[in-house]
Formats: sequence, C-alpha cells, structure tokens
Amino acid sequence: MKRILLVSGMLTLALAGVGNAQATASLASADGRYTQVQIKKMASNAHTPEQYITLAGYYLNEQAKYLRQAAEEKQEWLRRSQNVMVVAAKYPRPVDSSRYRYEYFTYEAAEAQGLAEKYGKLAASEPMNK
Repeated sequence: MKRILLVSGMLTLALAGVGNAQATASLASADGRYTQVQIKKMASNAHTPEQYITLAGYYLNEQAKYLRQAAEEKQEWLRRSQNVMVVAAKYPRPVDSSRYRYEYFTYEAAEAQGLAEKYGKLAASEPMNK
C-alpha cells in the first residue's frame, strides 16, 4: 500500500514538473529569450528562412548585449588605469582584470556578429515558401 502511494506521488510530481517545464519553454520563446539548449536545437533543426531570421535576430541581440558590456568595462578599465602602482603590484591587478573582461566581451560580440551574418546569409539564400 505504501509503495503504491509512493509511486503515485512520484508520478504526480514528475508530470507536474514536465508541465511546468513546457510552460516555461513556451514563455521563453514568446519573449524572444532563449536558453542555450533551445538555441542549439533551433540551429540544428533550422531549414526555413523564418527560422534563420530568428537565429540571426537572437545573435544580433547577443552582439548588442556584449558590445554594451564591453563599453562599460572599457570605462572601468580606463578608470582603473588612472591608479596603477607599478612597484610591488601583484598579478592580476584590477586594471588587468578589466582589460581581460573588455577583451572577452569584444571577442563574444565578434562571434555573435559572425553567427548573425551566417544565419542572415542562410535566410537570404533559402527560397521563401508560400
């Protein structure tokens, strides 16, 4: 009897979790925000111009986000470079951390731009189905 109750309770929780995950996934794609898993799945399953345009738009948004973060980090890098003590400086200095973050954000922006261009070209090369 206890085993039946335990199994039925576990099934109820599992089904509730699946329903919640599906609702969350549909809300994320309605907002235009996607998880990495959704983007990978979209990229592997994309074959229509609309899907390619969606992917290109996602990567353009990512590029804009990284460029904004890079600009903020560049300001922080400049601020920290005003106050650098060369003597007895330990590595990594705060100015180094800001520079590395700036370089990371610019690299990620370039990668996102490349992917946006790739999917934009794929969308342009595919014939529109009517």
